[in-house]
Amino acid sequence: MNRRLSLLLAGPVIAGTTLVGCTSNSPSGAGNGELTVTSTATECQVSANSAPSGTVVFKVKNTGNEVTEFYLLASDGLRIVGEIENITPQLTRDLVVQVPPGKYYTSCKPGMVGNGVQAAFTVTDSGKKLEATGDDKALITTATGLYASYVKDQTDKLLSGTESFVKAYKAGDFDKARALYAPTRIYWERIETVAESFGDLDPSMDAREADLEPGQKWTGWHKIEKDLWPPKTGYTALTAAERNSVADQLLKDTRTLHSRTRTQTYTVDGMGNGSKGLLDEVATGKVTGEEETWSHTDLWDFQGNVDGAKVAFENLRPILTKKDPALETSVATKFTALQKVLDKHRKGDGFKLYTELSKTEIKELSDAVNALSEPLSKVTAAVLK
Repeated sequence: MNRRLSLLLAGPVIAGTTLVGCTSNSPSGAGNGELTVTSTATECQVSANSAPSGTVVFKVKNTGNEVTEFYLLASDGLRIVGEIENITPQLTRDLVVQVPPGKYYTSCKPGMVGNGVQAAFTVTDSGKKLEATGDDKALITTATGLYASYVKDQTDKLLSGTESFVKAYKAGDFDKARALYAPTRIYWERIETVAESFGDLDPSMDAREADLEPGQKWTGWHKIEKDLWPPKTGYTALTAAERNSVADQLLKDTRTLHSRTRTQTYTVDGMGNGSKGLLDEVATGKVTGEEETWSHTDLWDFQGNVDGAKVAFENLRPILTKKDPALETSVATKFTALQKVLDKHRKGDGFKLYTELSKTEIKELSDAVNALSEPLSKVTAAVLK
């Protein structure tokens, strides 16, 4: 679960009321498409408020004291054009996106909670054609087409699994619901960044209790998780009516996600950034054990995120092999190494619970994620060369 809940929910009112604390160092545009972003505890300083269409690079430095995130949002303030997460203090990371002319929003989110620090951003028409030609066009068409098919397949399985899960939970068959929980969620985790890109579904389906904003209604997977694996004290089980309500909403949201992905199209920069985004999800939620607070089934989610990140990479691999073979080899090698570490914790048809891992084992997983993260962060820029 990405902790940008209120940022996305507040999207439609961005233009009118919430351009808070964002400053532009220059009123003129970034002529070469490269901008610097300084994320402090209270500000999101973007070096220009516009850039020409084509490849745009945001070099984001976190000068605050908390981990931050940076987003480029579409004109509706909901859809995510590009994002980078898990930017620790004093770290600089690049967001590389290929952007057509139009109106957008930039946003930093210090602490990865709250409304974020947002501002309008314009992409002017450079006259450059964004479509590839020749061999590159064929490779891109194949890569994006394969990825679209993958997302459809995963949402098919997610919907089918959720229907069975919801049926068991509503019927009070908690043992069956608990057995279906992690194996069904893995389909969600494989396409998590796609689901997040729609803006409204992620907060409704995957919000964690610890990340709720004041006044936010808690719905989705983790509310049911807590009811299935309740804390020993201080918890009142949901009534049958409450179970039906939260289960019905989850199924409704899943059907909406399924419907939207039937016609969704993808770009190579979106796939590259999405692959890295899934690995960031591992780093910020799964390897820390924060995602599945009650069930401790974090390693299923971990595997799902890695699966999705790898599929996006594999679809981009022919392009990367042509443009940066050394990077292609590095990423592939580190995916293999990460999977080898994760496989140590398989148990039956699934994985150990997070609570069964030692500190040494958690560090080994974290180190493998970090080793992959660095080369994977360069994939988008490489495929857009």
